Amino acid sequence: MSLRVSLAGATGWAGAALARGIVAAADMELVSGVSRASAGRALGDVLGDPAITTPLFATAQEALALGADVFVEFTHPSTARSNILVALAAGSHVVVGTSGLTDADYTEIDVAARAAGLGVLAAGNFALTAVLLLKFAEMAARVLPSWEVVEFATDRKPDAPSGTARELVARMGAVRAPASAIAPGDSIGEPGARGATVNGSQVHSVRLPGYVLGVDVHFGLPDETLTIRHNAGESAGPYVGGALVAIRKVPGIVGLRRGLDSVLDL
Repeated sequence: MSLRVSLAGATGWAGAALARGIVAAADMELVSGVSRASAGRALGDVLGDPAITTPLFATAQEALALGADVFVEFTHPSTARSNILVALAAGSHVVVGTSGLTDADYTEIDVAARAAGLGVLAAGNFALTAVLLLKFAEMAARVLPSWEVVEFATDRKPDAPSGTARELVARMGAVRAPASAIAPGDSIGEPGARGATVNGSQVHSVRLPGYVLGVDVHFGLPDETLTIRHNAGESAGPYVGGALVAIRKVPGIVGLRRGLDSVLDL
């Protein structure tokens, strides 16, 4: 039996690629999409593929009225939290690819998901190399006591740090707090030069044209360093495979899980 999927952000950069992936999957049916700018049209008309007849709606509530086993959130931080809670109230499991949600948002979402007996799988990045970055960095944090994070994105990205960086420091922070000879607040000079403290880690967000998304984790010991790096190109293709895995896995969980590797055998 096919999974009925509703996709918010179906006409966006990542959402459009994922929409095509869902339509091509033999075990899924894309029953509705959310796009305020294209509401009332068929998704295929917007994407230039007449074979895709999925209707588009202005709101998640309207789209979910058609019913869905899984709601996929790929919109904007300003609407993501509301969309997720609406989907849970409608009885849908949720996959979250939107970045910019806070730890407080995720706490509220976890409570709502558990109360509804539904699963939420959130990943700052569904690309396989990003999934491995998170896993390897968490492993390294158990051995190496000091680190800082530098993340890169286009100057049009509204949230800083990125969802990938937030997920990264949340996971490393759960292992331990990084050590520092001079605490960031005790540095002499401009207060922001040491970056922002997020989950106990120093994060430096670069926003410039030419970048898509990249994250570096720098670990240090006396006389040696280790850098783990993930860089993404201009195509949204790398995110599709991981998102499809998340859609298939999320009906089997209850409550919130962070990171695609939480449902993979790594």
